[in-house]
Amino acid sequence: MLLRPFKSPLPRPFSSLAPPNPNPNPNPTLISPSELETLILSHYRAPKFHRLLSSVVSLPSVLLAAASHLLLGSHPSSSDPPPLPSPLPFSLPSLSLSLRHGSLDPSSPSLSLRLFPSRTKGASLVLPSLPLKVAIEALRMVLASVFEPRLATFAYGGRGPAIGRHTAARYLKSAVESPSWWFRVALRREPFGPRHVRRLCAAIAEKVDDPDLLALIERLFTSEALAIELGGVQLARGFPQESGLAPILLNIYFDAVDREIQKIREEVHKRNPRLRSLPNEEDSRVFHRPIRVYAVRYLDEILVVTSGSKLFTMNIKDRILKLLEGELELIVDKLGTSIHSAVSEKMEFMGMELQAVPPSVLNPPLSEKAIRARKKYLKRKAAKAQELKNARETRRKKLGLKILNHLFKKLKRGHAVECGFRIESEVRDIFRGWAEDAVKEYFSSKEHCFYWHRMLTRGDFLSLNRIRDQLPPELVESYDQFQETVNKYLMPAWASRAFEEEEERRAEEEEERRYAKRTVDDLTELKMRVNAPIELVRRAVKLAKFTNSMGRPRPIKLLLCLDDSDIIKWYAGVGRRWLDFFCCCKNFKMVKTVVNYHLRFSCFLTLAEKHESTKRQAISHYTKDLKVINDNGEAEVHFPTEKEIKMMGDKNLADPKPVDGALSMILVRLAVDEPKCTCLAHFCTRRDTVLYRVRLLQNRLNVDPMNEKKWVPGMGAIHESLNKKCFPLCSIHASDLLLGRMSLQDIDCTSFVNVEENSLVPILS
Repeated sequence: MLLRPFKSPLPRPFSSLAPPNPNPNPNPTLISPSELETLILSHYRAPKFHRLLSSVVSLPSVLLAAASHLLLGSHPSSSDPPPLPSPLPFSLPSLSLSLRHGSLDPSSPSLSLRLFPSRTKGASLVLPSLPLKVAIEALRMVLASVFEPRLATFAYGGRGPAIGRHTAARYLKSAVESPSWWFRVALRREPFGPRHVRRLCAAIAEKVDDPDLLALIERLFTSEALAIELGGVQLARGFPQESGLAPILLNIYFDAVDREIQKIREEVHKRNPRLRSLPNEEDSRVFHRPIRVYAVRYLDEILVVTSGSKLFTMNIKDRILKLLEGELELIVDKLGTSIHSAVSEKMEFMGMELQAVPPSVLNPPLSEKAIRARKKYLKRKAAKAQELKNARETRRKKLGLKILNHLFKKLKRGHAVECGFRIESEVRDIFRGWAEDAVKEYFSSKEHCFYWHRMLTRGDFLSLNRIRDQLPPELVESYDQFQETVNKYLMPAWASRAFEEEEERRAEEEEERRYAKRTVDDLTELKMRVNAPIELVRRAVKLAKFTNSMGRPRPIKLLLCLDDSDIIKWYAGVGRRWLDFFCCCKNFKMVKTVVNYHLRFSCFLTLAEKHESTKRQAISHYTKDLKVINDNGEAEVHFPTEKEIKMMGDKNLADPKPVDGALSMILVRLAVDEPKCTCLAHFCTRRDTVLYRVRLLQNRLNVDPMNEKKWVPGMGAIHESLNKKCFPLCSIHASDLLLGRMSLQDIDCTSFVNVEENSLVPILS
């Protein structure tokens, strides 16, 4: 068996770095975010920041903070991540010194590695090593501190989990009112080339006066250690070909577009102010809907929505495209940037489907069946509350009897009962409440009311006409009023009939009011509906072989070589990625069905195929929740249970990664008898590792992801050069990678292990 770590052709440590500092700081400390912000502000001389690379990015404390960020990303399942290893796997003083002198060369073999795919026509991939990733992360932290406070409020992506896809979707659902026309800026797929880099450096130079920093960014793009594809589907998906620096650079690059859109919005708001003198719309027949412009930008995706005319929208589109094609030198797909009706046409944006619909579509009225079910539920809830109330009354009576019995015994024996405080008012309030409850409960019984009605009306001589004629009219009138009151409140038939009629009248009035309000709202306003592209989800399910040609679940034979727990974890990772990504959508139930049925039963069939059993036996062994026994003999549940899926909904604001990375990659465990290698997760020092081989979906199916007819439109793919690469991983990081909690972006892919094809075999458990 031949197993050796991959070594670059020139194994010189930091061949492009400056010589180490003769007096480096032996114990640098980790800098906090507030201290970093203070340090950056100390280099501000109006109107620019100066010497950020040599004075901030290159500091060992800032590099340690960047390494700590990478460590947090590679330990998502740890509530208390381990500290950075000491010593670090690279020379921190050398990296700091090379950054300070501006001599860091990303194309050095010790800082990056170029991988070639198996196909002759395939493009190569340059991956940064761990020290270069630390330098890039430190640069990202500094640029984010400088530029993020100046970004527009409708710019999402790359700004933390609280300003991501779900926040943008919530803004569209809550803020956009009565949209009429919209368009999405479709960019032609092209690499971020030299002309874009020049424009980016010019945008950074408006706030940062640091030639060394701009030169470093240019070298990153020239060496291809930092690559951005405009108009593609490779951003914010956790792919190894992505860079953590790309989102903030895109936000800086598109900031000119954001300012232009903000200027357009201010002009429209100024020309069409909202009238504050109108009465409340709920009580008025006058509806004022001023023209508004809404915009959302997620990295390089731009959506503009208007509530004006089509000609008005065309003018806005022309202004934005003129800026994109002129100042930013971007190539815009004119056909894909067409204006569409917000009501009759759906719009694909951020991997979701948008459409303007009446409010009744989002909140439809209850059907007759739902109304009956709700009444049944309320009745059952009232019965349960009554049982609890009776139980409390019973406990209260028992406690009162115990207290009275105790006091009686004390008095009987001649002992005086002493109390240190006056309790007459508290006792009076308690007994008043008990009495009111008792009277209310007594008169709510029809039998008691009928008894008192019979006692107050029988044998009354004042009802005789010959007696009434001899009495004063005031007495007769008072008696009649008394009888009417008795009949109203105590006669069971009359009281119940009057109560039912009153309830029916109130219900009819409330229903008429709701119907009128619903009709007026449907005629006067529109809301944004965010849906999951369920057809694309089903197509992805079919492409990944979860289902057969008939749409029935089927096993995936490539997973048979994995342990039972790893098989379940892989299915759970794909399912949770889908559930987390589409939890803010209106048709989330359909995504739940895909995960709960297609993925769950495909997992059962895969386990049954592995153990040569039937599906029923697999369900009986693993239960419907797919429980598996770990090494400690404890049952673990990785796949979301049916109850958990049923209770899922719109979560807290987050920016989840799509399912692309988890769906298009399978980790195959290999048999290894050689000495263990160190885990490749960032700053993980464990050596009890297992070797896993990456198998990519596009290589297994022999499909080009650029071909949308054979691939799923809008779904990205991991670069094909990583296919069949072997990574040693510890049990924790292998589990996190299978469960979709982390991605290949959190692994040092440049340190993969070279394995000959005929020397290793998969483990058959």
